[in-house]
This record gives sequence, C-alpha cells and structure tokens, in this order.
Amino acid sequence: MKSLFKGIVWGLIAVLFFTTNGWGFGRKKVVRVGINAPITGDIPKVGEGTKYAARMWLEDIENAGGIEVGGKKYPVELVIEDNEAKAESAVKANTKMITEDEVLVIVGPQSSKQAVPAGDVANNYETPMITPWSTNPDSTKDRPFVFRGCFLDPFQGPVLANFITEEFGFTKTAVLYDVASDYPKGLAEFFKQSWEKIHGPGSVVAYESFTTKDTDFSSQLSKINKSGAQVLFTPQYYNEVALIVQQAHELGWTGPIVGSDSWGSAETVTLCGKDCYGLFFSSHYAAAGAQGATKEFIERYEKKYGYTPDDVAALTWDSLRLVQTAIENSGKLTGKIKKDRRAVRDALAKIKNFKGITGDMTFTEEGDPIKCAVIVRISDKGEYEFYKSVCPN
Repeated sequence: MKSLFKGIVWGLIAVLFFTTNGWGFGRKKVVRVGINAPITGDIPKVGEGTKYAARMWLEDIENAGGIEVGGKKYPVELVIEDNEAKAESAVKANTKMITEDEVLVIVGPQSSKQAVPAGDVANNYETPMITPWSTNPDSTKDRPFVFRGCFLDPFQGPVLANFITEEFGFTKTAVLYDVASDYPKGLAEFFKQSWEKIHGPGSVVAYESFTTKDTDFSSQLSKINKSGAQVLFTPQYYNEVALIVQQAHELGWTGPIVGSDSWGSAETVTLCGKDCYGLFFSSHYAAAGAQGATKEFIERYEKKYGYTPDDVAALTWDSLRLVQTAIENSGKLTGKIKKDRRAVRDALAKIKNFKGITGDMTFTEEGDPIKCAVIVRISDKGEYEFYKSVCPN
C-alpha cells in the first residue's frame, strides 16, 4: 500500500512539473527571453529604455501570434531581472535566468561593467547572450556564446580622436574618466593611444581619473585647466556628464568637451541643460532627422512613453530583433534547452547584412558587428542632431 501511495505521489509531482515548466511537454513550449538590465542603481534610465524597448518588441511578437520556428508558432515570455548597475547583481541575474528560468537567450547587460562578468556566466553555461550597449572588447573576447549590438571601443577611440583633430585642428587634449569602471577606463585608454598616434607622445597633456560615485571633480578639472589642453574628452555616463561639464564651466573652462556613446541618454541634456548645448559625442544613432524604420520606431516609442528613445532603447530593439531572427533561423525547437541554445547561438553567428535601426550589421567570428558610428551634436534646443557618419575601413 505504501509503495502504491508513493507511486501516485511521484506521478502527481511529475505531471505537475511537466505542466508548469515552460519547456516541458505538458503544454505548448514557451520561448523565454531574459533581459538583464539596470532597473535600479546609478543609471535607471538605461534600464527603463531597455525595458520599454523589450515590451514594444514583445507586443509585436504577440500580435503576430508568437515567434515562428520551423513552421510552428511559439508564445514568448520576457524574464526581466534588475542588475542594479552592479557587476555581482548582473552575474546573479544571468545565473538565475539560465539555471532556474531556463531562458533560451539573454539580452543585456548594457554597461561593460556588468556585461563583462555576466558574459562569462552565459558563455560557461553555453547560453547565447547579446549585449546591446557594451563596447568593451572583453565582453565578447574568447566567448563564442556572447555577442553585441554595438561597435567596439577600439573603433570608437580612433573615431573620436580623428573627429576632434579634423573638426577643430587641436593638438593637445585632456581626458577625465572613471578608473573603477570597465567602459570609461577602456575607452579612455583607446582614445589616448589613438590621439598620441596622431599627435605624438605627450600630446595628451592631462590624463585625470576619479572613482565611481565621486561628485566633486574640481581637483582634476583645475589640473586640466592649467595643462594647456584645447579640448576635454570624458567618456562618462549621463549622471556624471552633467556634473563634469557644469563644474568645468564654473572653473573657467571655455574649450569644447567631447563625449562618447554613454552620453546618449535623454537624461544627459535633462541634467546638463544649456551647459551641454553645442557639444559633440559619438553614438549609435541620432533621433533628430531619422528616416524609415528608425523614424517609425522613434515615433511609436514617443507616443507610447512620452519621450524620445535614446541609443540604449534603439540598440535593445535591434538586439531583440537579432535574437528573433536567430531563433527563427535555428531550424526547430526540440524542447532540449541546451541543444536549442546552441542552435540559436549558431544562427546568431551566421547573420549577415542585418538591417537595424542603428545601422546595418554583419557579425564577425568574435560576435561583434561591423557597423558605423555616428557623431551627434547637441543642438541649441537640446536635441541630438546627426552631424556625420564614420564607418570602419
């Protein structure tokens, strides 16, 4: 009797498992897509843009009746995890989504500080991951399961050094960056190398650093003011840009201040105000004057959420559409998660001439897209205007 009772209990448990598990056999398979984003922390606007773009993408999938693979349509679920803009939280989020939620693929994290360690987790578990915004080479280096939707810092550094040289004719520059964060530290180094290659050793006349969460930059900016620098390059996030630019002006800095793609958030101008008008930064797309599919995305986002999407939202949109393309091209979903993850990864690697709203993309063997950068000018109305496009050789 006891053995019969145990058999019934274990039978019920098995039925419960297979009918509640999204990848089980008790109901139609559900494709789970993980989103690893900074919903809270230092850069919540980045997380917000990520989440909003993901919801728009899911809305399109649902309107189409699911995602089609091998002639069958499957419902899609988003699993959104908050990494709090912390490396350790991003690692935990990836681990949870892979081992507990059984996501098929992960989009994010955005910032290199979180994407680099989280990418290690994804690669070790052989789960495809695409970071929309991380430009640090280490995010994808020696990680066949990790991809990105943006250009790299080794490309962005020379783009900015050449632009400043050609646009202003300057020969002396200063750099101010966060030494404790992977993205600004890496890009500052690539920019310095590129600048000195053009203008010679010693042409970076001030190379100043600070640590994450610092808010007083007067000491570094005073040194920069006295250095003879003609231009200041600072590859920081929107919450720091406003403080740096405003404090620089208060201390008498009158030269141009140039930024990188981390300036792309709408919050940069909101916080910085007129102090940032007329400044330039490199980015992935420019909202003002956009055409075609890019314009359609912007107008839809504005109508839905009330403000213009930044480059993070646009890159997230492109990354999710890349994921969709890879899933559709994977052949079929077997229900065996490891096998299906591998199939999606292989399909991602084979994508050629993808038409994104942030530009056309073809992936290299390292999982990096070959694509152009955009130089953006902040207008006197606070709009991000397209200034020029710079493409890889």
